[in-house]
Amino acid sequence: MVRTASTMLPLGTGIPEFSLPNVVDGKTVSRRDFKGQPLLVMFICNHCPFVKHLRSALAEFGKEYTAKGLSIVAISSNDIVAHPDDSPELMQDEAKAAGYTFPYLYDETQKVAKDFHAACTPDFFLFDRQGKLVYRGQFDDSRPSTGVSVTGADLRATTDAMLADRPVPEPQKPSIGCNIKWKEAPEYFTGERAEG
Repeated sequence: MVRTASTMLPLGTGIPEFSLPNVVDGKTVSRRDFKGQPLLVMFICNHCPFVKHLRSALAEFGKEYTAKGLSIVAISSNDIVAHPDDSPELMQDEAKAAGYTFPYLYDETQKVAKDFHAACTPDFFLFDRQGKLVYRGQFDDSRPSTGVSVTGADLRATTDAMLADRPVPEPQKPSIGCNIKWKEAPEYFTGERAEG
């Protein structure tokens, strides 16, 4: 299993533009839909063992924090020719099976992933009400086969602080996961392009 770290996009970066189809209901979801709202953007996919490890916790986090006023979207940007398990049809099945209550968006061209400088699955980007990046990093310290419980401690602490208008905790640790399956890897990507 190849491990790739997130790029740690500079804090304060504005939300990149996006307008993508939600595989659950076919509607288009765009950045404009979240103006003035805190927003969590998660790059995930169906087949990645790191995402599978967090699957139920992501669903739980989504339900809990949407109720607290956080907007959430998940995006899959993998090359589905090489990885058909990540196709929009199977994304729709996965969203229902996992109990995801947030939109699950398909980034066919991979432009959105590149605009976010996303590198791995999962990769988390938390923006405040002004649309500025306040957190990019891991869900928590748990990884597949480590025996460490999944708590979401890092993302929860940061989100709680942001929603309460408090400074977010430091330091921020990069997320670790499978690399995004690029059709053509962007210049910023320095990880392996191996299976994962």
